[in-house]
Amino acid sequence: MPITANTVVSLRYRLFDDKDAMIEDAQVIDYLHGGYGQIFEDVEAALEGRDVGDALLVELAPAQAFGDIDPALMRSEPRDRFPREVRVGMEFEGATPDGQHRAVYRIIAISEETVEVDGNHPLAGRGLRFDCQVLGVRKATREEMTHGHAHGAHGHHH
Repeated sequence: MPITANTVVSLRYRLFDDKDAMIEDAQVIDYLHGGYGQIFEDVEAALEGRDVGDALLVELAPAQAFGDIDPALMRSEPRDRFPREVRVGMEFEGATPDGQHRAVYRIIAISEETVEVDGNHPLAGRGLRFDCQVLGVRKATREEMTHGHAHGAHGHHH
């Protein structure tokens, strides 16, 4: 069965960055194909019409993957706004600079006076290479289409 809209696709994939560093190895995912936003748009487009056993490699520019780095999401905050035990690598949720959205910020540096935070996705600004093989294709159920995502082998899990 070829991959078309409203099919559930099982893929084994490896993900590399634009410097050929492996980010994820031999991961298996199931996703609902057809514009449901569960996989990179360009990968979904490249998979259209493919079938079980097909393999492909899709190169993604930063804008096609996790976006370019947004300097507005990187900022310096006063050290006294954070708990004493704050450490580099910790994450917290906060408002975007426009106050309209929420973002996950990572602490990237700490000094006596400031804490540097970054709300960009950790892979923002990096091109990616998505190397995958189609393991399975099946028609999506009505429930999957209504919910907008694939359900696991043992039913609906959120």
